[in-house]
Amino acid sequence: MRYLWIHIKTLLSTCDGSVPLAHLLKNYCKQHPKLGSRDRKMLTAILYSWYRCEKGIYYTNNQNNDYLLENKVKYCLTLCQALAPQFDILFAQIPPLPFELQFDINNLATHEPALSVGITRNEWLETMLSQPKLFIRVRNNKKQIEILLKKHNLTYDAITDKCLALPNGAAVDTILPPQWYAVQDASSQATGAYFQPKDGEHWYDCCAGAGGKSLLLTDSGAKIQLTVSDRRASILSNLKERFKTYGLTPPTALITDVADATAVAARTGQELYDNIICDAPCSGSGTWARTPEQLYFWQPNKVHEFAAMQLAIATNASKLLRPGGRLLYITCSVYEPENEGVVAALVAATGMRILTQTLINGTALKADSMYVAVLQKEQYI
Repeated sequence: MRYLWIHIKTLLSTCDGSVPLAHLLKNYCKQHPKLGSRDRKMLTAILYSWYRCEKGIYYTNNQNNDYLLENKVKYCLTLCQALAPQFDILFAQIPPLPFELQFDINNLATHEPALSVGITRNEWLETMLSQPKLFIRVRNNKKQIEILLKKHNLTYDAITDKCLALPNGAAVDTILPPQWYAVQDASSQATGAYFQPKDGEHWYDCCAGAGGKSLLLTDSGAKIQLTVSDRRASILSNLKERFKTYGLTPPTALITDVADATAVAARTGQELYDNIICDAPCSGSGTWARTPEQLYFWQPNKVHEFAAMQLAIATNASKLLRPGGRLLYITCSVYEPENEGVVAALVAATGMRILTQTLINGTALKADSMYVAVLQKEQYI
């Protein structure tokens, strides 16, 4: 298995966080077609475990570092409970170290900003040691979905009437008709409780991305008018296709960078909205259990760059609210500067009032964690 160690070392020296680990592995395996299915699975488990744990590993004896990497790989797999029998042959010829490796979870993130109220540092860091579950939102035909899942021996937990949790990697796309469900994290689904749409309202999803929140809003059943925007034409095209897949009429779509006040004014004109969803670009720190390389290569000063952009987006979006209208500010971050910090600055800049704000802590469910704040524009201006 010496050849596999060559691939492991090459991948670890190649990854710098600029490309998602899943994409890096996929492209690497395409370039090395001789890697079999077992090899690919082993490489995936090793790299994900490494970026989950390696920064927390320490040792007191640094005089003899022969086979240090190999033993650290094995320790990472052990910490992540991923050391399966298929790895025996990989470590068969690797001698143990003459000293013990130890692990301190606090070393995974040594300079992170303050966290939002509602999640502890230990809760957040503990999530990094394992992959979150797969969550689906039931759109219709729940009984048939449950029958098909049981038929294919897929275990699931009902988190709510419409939210099901399955093992990560469950191939639901090969089992369930696409119109019946949407893949959406439990915490992301929970943000829908704050929408409360009413018939006749005009809604604007100003950072729509792939359209998860827009679809959640549309599936609420309220008869609303919906406009979406994103600065990427390709992702808006994908959003429209998702709506068509679900048998829904695609919303009005605008290619707009909401961080640019001039661009917002030019694209939206004098249109005002009853409610605006601002699912702002962020560090993604509440989702890093899915992408552990993001924490591994995280540069703490970037949080201030995100916060400045988020404040610009939310401020520009707030100008498009009708008097009495609501802004739903959402991030998938657990960092206070991106959450309460931005909301406090937004209130100071616009005079809006906070109706509610909370961190949706998904750690107990093995889900992501998200922040949501609902702000209201003055009734009379």
